[in-house]
Amino acid sequence: MRPRQYDPDLTPPWKKVTPVPEVPAEPGLVVEEATTDFCGAVIRCEAGTVTLEDRFGKHRVFPLAPRGFLLEGKVVTLVRPVVTAQRPTRTASGSVAVPGARARVARAGRIYVEGRHDAELVEKVWGDDLRIEGVVVEYLEGIDDLPSIVADFAPGPDARLGVLVDHLVPGSKESRIAAEVTDEHVLIVGHPYIDIWQAVKPSSLGIPAWPEVPRGQDWKTGACRALGWPENTGAAWRHVLSKVYSYKDLQPELLGAVERLIDHVTVGQVTDA
Repeated sequence: MRPRQYDPDLTPPWKKVTPVPEVPAEPGLVVEEATTDFCGAVIRCEAGTVTLEDRFGKHRVFPLAPRGFLLEGKVVTLVRPVVTAQRPTRTASGSVAVPGARARVARAGRIYVEGRHDAELVEKVWGDDLRIEGVVVEYLEGIDDLPSIVADFAPGPDARLGVLVDHLVPGSKESRIAAEVTDEHVLIVGHPYIDIWQAVKPSSLGIPAWPEVPRGQDWKTGACRALGWPENTGAAWRHVLSKVYSYKDLQPELLGAVERLIDHVTVGQVTDA
């Protein structure tokens, strides 16, 4: 006689739990919570919980418990949807993204900006483009000594220099200093704002406008005071920069100026990858 085979699972048939489908909790999916009869559409699914909105606009949060929901009258287990990462098709500056591109060897040419905040803003929006083109951005801590800085750099056809200047408007101190530099391999462009902060659109920061700061006051401190921000300019700048996601958050005067500088430094030059 053959030995009788036994199922290793000794749970009585009437106590066994029948498997139920697992359903991704995609936004808009309408389900009913099994224990409360609350029925609503999924509006958010986070680690371990799902938020439902009923037809009256009421929200409730439920755990993603096994067999915890009804979908079209049938018991299901809601699970967190799988998020597929998508490669960006555009850089922050609006250029076509080049996935996997390596930074090029740095060119001899450079772009100079006035201060650290200018450099950080340019890096955040144009950083990907600059690395692909091999362009280095350096900051000067002001342009009072710009003519001597340009002379020390010794620009030439293969070492072009671009300079971004704040408050480059007719009659300003900055415009007078810039006029002293006449080298054909140097391009000096600027924007009309007293400080680079103002090149960030007020709408991106949720403010109606940048305030007018009386002459003689430190502009950054005065702006913080007028906006009701703590007078910590370092923290204020980090807040401003955090609201910049792409070129869309910047004023066109800055966009055009930086694009001209990149074109000037890279024109007619080939760099090994």
